[in-house]
Amino acid sequence: MSRTGTGCDRGSVSGFVVVITMAVLACAGLVIDGARVVGAKVEAADHAENAARAGAQEIIARDGVVTLDVPKARQRASAYLASVGAHGSVEVTPAGISVTVSESVDTTLLSLVGVDTRSVSATRSADPVTE
Repeated sequence: MSRTGTGCDRGSVSGFVVVITMAVLACAGLVIDGARVVGAKVEAADHAENAARAGAQEIIARDGVVTLDVPKARQRASAYLASVGAHGSVEVTPAGISVTVSESVDTTLLSLVGVDTRSVSATRSADPVTE
């Protein structure tokens, strides 16, 4: 028995289903891609902190005053960043070192709505210790 024309479903999708599907995909994108961004931020902070600590070990002690050897501290922190494949900047003064690491995170689900990448950065500092 076949039906023709009247009273049959025509395979239409209601607007409600489309809106709910898009909302669920957007929430999933925020969860998945948000977690990746947070993870990248933590990783950038770890690399910045470790590079700053490495650089802060290059000290000069004269007459009881401890300062950083600026060229050696910059080189050591930069070498650490290169060894872990991180990109960043290193600022050194005789009193301390500051390292900023920046990363770009590609999105998966959020790229469907035009958000292709997110940038994260973290800055950490270290000072020479006299103890």
